[in-house]
Amino acid sequence: MEKGSAEYEKILDELVGYCNDSGTIDQNLYVTYDVKRGLRDSNGKGVLTGLTEISDVSGFAVQDGELVPSDGRLYIQGYNIEDLERGFHGSKFGFEETIYLLLFGELPTRTQFNKFKELMETFRELPRKFARDVILKAPSKNMMNVLQRCVLTLYSYDDCPDDISIRNVLRQSMELIAQFPLIAAYGYQGYKHYYQDKSLIIHNPKPGLSTAENFLRLIRADKKYTELEAQVLDICLVLHSEHGGGNNSTFTTHVISSTGTDTYSTVAGSLGSLKGPKHGGANLKVQQMMDDLKAHVKDWSDEAAIREYLQGLLDKKGFDHSGLIYGMGHAVYTVSDPRAKILKRYAGRLAEEKGMQEEFKLYTDIERISMELLAKKRNSVISANVDFYSGFVCLIYRSNCLLRSSRSQELQAGVHIE
Repeated sequence: MEKGSAEYEKILDELVGYCNDSGTIDQNLYVTYDVKRGLRDSNGKGVLTGLTEISDVSGFAVQDGELVPSDGRLYIQGYNIEDLERGFHGSKFGFEETIYLLLFGELPTRTQFNKFKELMETFRELPRKFARDVILKAPSKNMMNVLQRCVLTLYSYDDCPDDISIRNVLRQSMELIAQFPLIAAYGYQGYKHYYQDKSLIIHNPKPGLSTAENFLRLIRADKKYTELEAQVLDICLVLHSEHGGGNNSTFTTHVISSTGTDTYSTVAGSLGSLKGPKHGGANLKVQQMMDDLKAHVKDWSDEAAIREYLQGLLDKKGFDHSGLIYGMGHAVYTVSDPRAKILKRYAGRLAEEKGMQEEFKLYTDIERISMELLAKKRNSVISANVDFYSGFVCLIYRSNCLLRSSRSQELQAGVHIE
């Protein structure tokens, strides 16, 4: 039998039918036994999965003894994310400061930070010929797949891969944080070369530059980027670096590491979780949804047409027929997502620099109309999440659109490995 033949397809379709009929569970039993569907309850709200001092999220306030929706708040090691963002003062090393804060519980002094940056620069290299033999030998269209495969392979280059002492796991985590931008950038260059027939260009990282600066430098042929581009990417990394310790990929990290397995296996598993369109892959779905909207709504100033398209999404009549408006809603946040509020400001500035104000207005109009439609359909307050505007930022960068802060995921894995 040949793959793709009529007989092949017939037998496979028959087996699919068996799968659909097998093991069907009465949906009412989930309510009867209070079984959670993944990390959400029957109403779509997040569920408690563990305890952490690393960060906290809140989307409700207590009034007269009752929980009421409120502006979202995100705390990292006790610091409000909005205060942290203001404290960076336009620095392009905000992500590095956040790494230090998450790993060690306090913001660094100038001396501590300089030593930390020096150590991270030491780690910012891949094993000899790794790019050629591993990254470029089997290029992929999906950068999360590239990262996952490379993380597992790095196990073979570690002299102590199975040592799960704090010292060794910290060393491994810091190495991966520093290496992820290189893997992603070289993976992207391989994708462009093998799938888009572009020239293969490999740059080396430059000492003294931040993670954001080096990544932009690595993915561009001329190595050039603007100050604002680096600032926006830096803040993106900060906003995605940690989120309450209970998101899907971090929960995956807890589950896998609890078996006592190695760091590389754990991180590879959490990357698999992060890749999904209902988690880390959501901003790619935002971009795809927006491309579909533009194909159906030619006049971006026509709010009636935009509203009709979005209502079609909710009615499962458009795009991927999922009933979702990607980039809207969150398991904890209600009135607002603090990460989305911050990123929206930066996205507006970047749109102005790149002459994309009209596109930015389209996003803000979609956000407003979606909130109205969702409030009517679900009778609750639902706002844009960080993926909505990170999708827009990725659109501006384009060359960065396949990657959702995967360096940040390794940071989450490192601080949550048990």
